[in-house]
Amino acid sequence: MIRYLFFILLFFIACEKKTVIHNAPEADKLYDEGTSLLLKDNIEAYKKFQEALNYYYKTRDSSNISKSLICQAIAQKYTGDIFGAEATLVDALTFMKEGDESLYSAYSTLGDIKYAQKEYSSAEEWYAKGLSEKNTSEKDKFDMLNNKGAAEYRQKKYSEALKTLRSIDPKNVNDINLKNRIKENIVYTQWLQDKNYPAQSEFEELLKLKLKNNDNWGANSSYSHLAEINQDSNPNISLYYAHQMLNTAEKIKSPDDRLEAIEKISLVDNPSNAIKNFKQYKHLSDSIQSYKNDNRNRFAYIKYDGEKKEIENQRLKAEKVEKEFQLLWQYFLSGLLVALIIIIIILYKKRQKKLQQEKEIEVKNTQLKMSKKVHDVVANGLYHMMIDVQNNPEMDKTRILNDIEKMYEESRDISHENIAEKDFALRFINMITSYSSDEQKVLPLGYKENIWESIAYNTQLELYYTLREILVNMKKHSQAKLASVRFEKDNYNLKIKYTDNGIGINNLDQKKGTGIHNTENRIENIGGDITFEKNPTGGLIVQITIPIQSKYV
Repeated sequence: MIRYLFFILLFFIACEKKTVIHNAPEADKLYDEGTSLLLKDNIEAYKKFQEALNYYYKTRDSSNISKSLICQAIAQKYTGDIFGAEATLVDALTFMKEGDESLYSAYSTLGDIKYAQKEYSSAEEWYAKGLSEKNTSEKDKFDMLNNKGAAEYRQKKYSEALKTLRSIDPKNVNDINLKNRIKENIVYTQWLQDKNYPAQSEFEELLKLKLKNNDNWGANSSYSHLAEINQDSNPNISLYYAHQMLNTAEKIKSPDDRLEAIEKISLVDNPSNAIKNFKQYKHLSDSIQSYKNDNRNRFAYIKYDGEKKEIENQRLKAEKVEKEFQLLWQYFLSGLLVALIIIIIILYKKRQKKLQQEKEIEVKNTQLKMSKKVHDVVANGLYHMMIDVQNNPEMDKTRILNDIEKMYEESRDISHENIAEKDFALRFINMITSYSSDEQKVLPLGYKENIWESIAYNTQLELYYTLREILVNMKKHSQAKLASVRFEKDNYNLKIKYTDNGIGINNLDQKKGTGIHNTENRIENIGGDITFEKNPTGGLIVQITIPIQSKYV
């Protein structure tokens, strides 16, 4: 039945209409527009990339999806949404495979993000991953090596940083601004390693080169370093360069550089200006944070709005598909209901048949149980009386009648619960001794009337019938001249050991049937243990162990 349901489901899946989306030109156009806006109007660029992504997701174009996400992360990073940029890049990595040409860009940007978060060790690892990519261009490689060196000296790993930076051959660096940044990082690292290093003249020379090439961002880096190295020895010079950095930061509209410049000014400025500098720093810091929060919210809204539109489109398509398949699903559910009804009917019939079989088995078991009891009470009882009369020819009629009456009561109460009798201990020992004659001696050893204390009455009866079964078999088959029944009792167990010197039982393991099987079942039912074994001197040994019960029945 399950197999047929599986085929029905396959039918529905096969019937579903596949929508082929031919929109790559539109998506690529949006992507190109976003690229042209990147670093100019990052908010608008982010929006273009989001619109392109909505198309790329439909066509499962993982390559362009990852590229668009990387560009979005760059837009977020340059507008201060560092954590959002990191999340976007992690999303981009899920669409990339080993050897993807965009991997180096993702790794490099993640390195920049970690550097901005001052997680320099993590930044170093991401730069190293980017450098391991085979598709990395020479320019990108030099740029990542420079950034890796910066991450290393931030961790005070000056020797490693210098090794990384000096691994770049200046002759191979065509970008003059990048070449100047690499040189400046080398000088700065040398100064960090040895504060006596004459870095002033080298920084000033590099500053001239940057200003000559209109590299204001690079010039700000030089101003920052010149302010730092003169902070303790020449506060006035440090203050001058800090003000130069502030002016340039305002010119290039870099709030982070402005904040750093004000911080450097505060360290060397006249104490009377401390409050003014603090207010300026606090106001700028709050403005930057507000700006970053606003951009973060804008990015979130753009993504939400784009996803919302896509969800709405998908909902309309889903409604159409739902209507087309609604009738088929009704047929399917109707068929499933019919199948379930058939299964229920089949299971019901099987259940009824099983219950009927269980009743028949129960009746047979009851019949066997009753037959067993009749055998134990009547057949063995009669044989016991015969033995008793034979061994005691002078037995009076009263005793015989009492025995017959007792057997009658037992046979009458076969299907009822047993009621404890007061003279059971005497009857038990009389039963054992009745099998003793001049030709066959049966000796009870260690038997006392109080031995039955703490022994449930149903257990007493089962032991009575079991031992009588053993003695009947002894009388009929063993040819024994001497038998003994030893009783031992402690706080935990009652032990009964039967021993005779007869012919024993050949092939004992193969002859466990009838009488032996009955005794085993009896002892097992009362939680005891019974074993049959050969007597080393000839004959049979039967050992019975019964746990002491703490409750009377």
